[in-house]
Amino acid sequence: MAEEKREFPPQSQSLPGSEEAMTPEPRFDAPWYKAAGKLKGRVAIITGGDSGIGRAVAVLYAREGADVAIAYLNEHEDAQKTKAMVEKEGRRCLTFAGDVGQKKFCQDVVQKTVETLGRLDILVNNAAIQVEQAHLEEISEQQLERTFRTNIYSYFFMAQAALRHLKEGASIINTTSVNSFKGHKTLIDYTSTKGAITAFTRALALNLVEKGIRVNNVAPGPVWTPLIPASFDEDHVERFGANAPMGRAAQPDEIAPCYVFLAAHDSIFLTGQTLHPNGGYVVGA
Repeated sequence: MAEEKREFPPQSQSLPGSEEAMTPEPRFDAPWYKAAGKLKGRVAIITGGDSGIGRAVAVLYAREGADVAIAYLNEHEDAQKTKAMVEKEGRRCLTFAGDVGQKKFCQDVVQKTVETLGRLDILVNNAAIQVEQAHLEEISEQQLERTFRTNIYSYFFMAQAALRHLKEGASIINTTSVNSFKGHKTLIDYTSTKGAITAFTRALALNLVEKGIRVNNVAPGPVWTPLIPASFDEDHVERFGANAPMGRAAQPDEIAPCYVFLAAHDSIFLTGQTLHPNGGYVVGA
């Protein structure tokens, strides 16, 4: 199904942003996607699962037969809609509100998920924050700490908590960004964390390969999620994605199939790798 090139109406929000306040609302349900039971009986945790890419992944995982737990900050209405959509697919969904930058919260999410859903097979580290700053010296110590805690500390904390429950055949899937490969001049701290995620993925993949646990990356290009109107000014939002080779931003459900592939047996010979659904940017592997 071809997507027409489009610009978005000027709009802005405060962080972390809400899907329901966006115009248009992001598309997450992938109406063309036909399930094949690829994740039947499995259990996944998705951080940042209330909206954007995380919501789309939760819906497709449920369609493929997985029960899902989502962790999010405080976007309760978005989280409840994601829960309802997972349940509409016939699967269970747990929701956990809190700060993934805190190790104790990550431990609680994993423990309560296993206690309630009985197992853990897939961890999707997807939560992120970004704040534009025109110059390096404008990035405060507080912003730097918050960005790194949310975007990379949480990946360590979630993986550490999950490992005691993951068995051979399990998958950890991390969300990096096209920016970690091509850079972004006004998202220096965010881009730095995304580069760290790519390195983390490669190192952890080597560390866990003998246990039969695969670790891979998805590096999206521009995607229409709440992070965009919550991060950029109205002029930027209006032209968001226009510079991509395809001339537009992706919808979250155009990115989510990558996460299904990396969680399923289809990708059994991939670990330490990065998929690049980025609208045509040519970047390093």
